[in-house]
Amino acid sequence: MKSLDEIFDKFSGLKALIVGDVMIDSYIWGKVERISPEAPVPVISITNKEIRLGGAANVAKNIAALGATPILCSVVGDDHDGNALVDLMNTKGMDTRGILLSEHRITTVKERMLSNSQQLLRIDRETTKPLHKKDHAAILKIVQKLIPEVDVVIFEDYDKGVLDKKLIKSIIELSKIHEIPTAVDPKKVNFLNYHGVTLFKPNLKEIKEGLKLDFHNDDEIAIREASASLRTKMKVDKVFITRSEYGVYISSNTHQHFIPAHVRSISDVSGAGDTVISTASLCLALGLPDQFIAELSNLAGGMVCEHLGVVSINRDHLLNEAKKLNL
Repeated sequence: MKSLDEIFDKFSGLKALIVGDVMIDSYIWGKVERISPEAPVPVISITNKEIRLGGAANVAKNIAALGATPILCSVVGDDHDGNALVDLMNTKGMDTRGILLSEHRITTVKERMLSNSQQLLRIDRETTKPLHKKDHAAILKIVQKLIPEVDVVIFEDYDKGVLDKKLIKSIIELSKIHEIPTAVDPKKVNFLNYHGVTLFKPNLKEIKEGLKLDFHNDDEIAIREASASLRTKMKVDKVFITRSEYGVYISSNTHQHFIPAHVRSISDVSGAGDTVISTASLCLALGLPDQFIAELSNLAGGMVCEHLGVVSINRDHLLNEAKKLNL
């Protein structure tokens, strides 16, 4: 295997197509100094507002942070929020060719109101209905155009309706034609629809719900059996299970590895899964060994948990940590 420096240098030459649900994370900060006379609720005096790229876009941010080039592919509303999302991508220098503005949908926005670092309220504006048939055909056409130029395809599914069984199947078939590996961070609705994907990355809760199993999170025998069952059932090459404080487990037909979690000061687990799938996907694109994929992704996921809020991995910090651990 190449040295860590060579591997990280090669990340910079990769392109990743991220297909799935993109959303806006909106934040409103303010001060609470009194209770409303109209109802027993706090009155927030707004001091700041900010919108950030969320959902599949957070994977794109991690891909970019690792030095690779992300191309987001999704359907959002042809509305104020959808245009704001595209504008935000443009300001960050992100490729917007894969974003389809649709008159048949609204853009998903998750608005959080905070005071003194405490979240007081979250308001969601979204649709979870399947894509309109015209949008379905259009997004597939976009993928067909973009896929020859990428090195890995990542499905980022948040159950908001962009991905369905038919679209998933078409994209996996296209990827195989072009010999491009595929990775998925699954959710509940489409859990069993990713037949033939290269790397399938559920967490323990998702695999137990998806396969209708019940076992303790430290039961390694049950985890091995669930992974083997999933590989057979879904015809996937690799199953990569994140196990929170227990670390990760990766398996294929020839290898299996339990990787323990690194002891870290955990502040916030938000976005850790996005960092893991991003790191694993770039390693997959380079054809790196299963154990290395699991070890580096496990390390990256733990590192972002040391920060409050959803943050992207720091490439140089990850490289230095990996060297210290002799990965």
